[in-house]
Amino acid sequence: MKIVIVDDNKTNLMIVEKILQMAGYKRLVLLSSAKELYEYLQIGKSEPVEEESIDLILMDMMMPEIDGVEACRTILAHEHYKDLPIIFVTAMGDSNKMAEAMDAGALDYVMKPINKIELLARIRSVLRIKYEKDLRKERDRRIQYELDVAKEVQLSMLSHPIQEGNVTISAVYQPSFELAGDLYAWYKISPNRYGIILLDMMGHGISSSLVCMYIYSALKDTITSLCDPEAVIQELNRRMNQLHMPDILINYYFTAIYFVLDTEKQTIEYVNAGHPAGITIVDDEVKLLTEGCCALGFFENIEVTKGVIPYKDEARILLFTDGLSEWLEEEYEDALSRIIDGFQKKDLDNPASLMTHLQPCSEQLKEAKDDMCLVMISTKA
Repeated sequence: MKIVIVDDNKTNLMIVEKILQMAGYKRLVLLSSAKELYEYLQIGKSEPVEEESIDLILMDMMMPEIDGVEACRTILAHEHYKDLPIIFVTAMGDSNKMAEAMDAGALDYVMKPINKIELLARIRSVLRIKYEKDLRKERDRRIQYELDVAKEVQLSMLSHPIQEGNVTISAVYQPSFELAGDLYAWYKISPNRYGIILLDMMGHGISSSLVCMYIYSALKDTITSLCDPEAVIQELNRRMNQLHMPDILINYYFTAIYFVLDTEKQTIEYVNAGHPAGITIVDDEVKLLTEGCCALGFFENIEVTKGVIPYKDEARILLFTDGLSEWLEEEYEDALSRIIDGFQKKDLDNPASLMTHLQPCSEQLKEAKDDMCLVMISTKA
């Protein structure tokens, strides 16, 4: 444990040093000014002293050039030292000044002449607070590490781009800071058929992510064995209703668009389960994927309507999650029209370039609040 003592009066430094040494505190650093403290902490340099190596600063309030309040404010404004505890040891009895000191971030103060028992009691109190903060920070670091690993696992589940024959399938995904609830996947069902799904799980965080992974575990077998959009959606709804959580007030659900692209029959068979309407451009005509049912997980029994879109020469399909449309709606009145306009541009032939084109101009809107996903599919006869 290391304590830094800062006072321009050598006698005061010696008194505090002796009190702490007699109380068993051996690692003491004595400094005579705020400037020396800045140098010791390497304030303004690229590699500051490790915060964990300093447990407490005891500092005089009235010092030449830079007083204690200014020094306190400067140190705690530094990201590396924002949780470093500071106690003022001062002869100043001005209550307004003391209030200013506490507002600057100091945790406590001791009046001069120093009462040994009071000083040690306040040190113990502040060190207990620091100990609790250090435990919390370590726990938060561990949780963040586990969340980062979970994010990597989630990203590894996403399907890789496909480009074979006249079929191209790709996606761009911009997760928010939390664990995601968006998921896309595609599977080759037969030489001429592809099953493609984009889903958006309700909420964020660990619970929604786990439910999302639960659904993912059933996707491949469900899509490759059942194939038909109506049957696949009914099965995914059944899977969601298997999650019986009577003690939880939240009902987990997800929206989705699932479709089968058949390049031999030249058809797109789809079901939209409460998801933002997908966009198709078939033979230069724009159509929206709106047929389907409600979101999955609300009811045990649902009625599903399948939509069928034929094409002759070529078809392009764009799926997206509501994170994208909500992001665009903050600046544009009609987000869907903007997405359609961008999708119709021939030079925006991949989801990454389309996402860049759609990005709002306003600086404050560039950080999305929700996960955003675009899936783009194109095929030619």
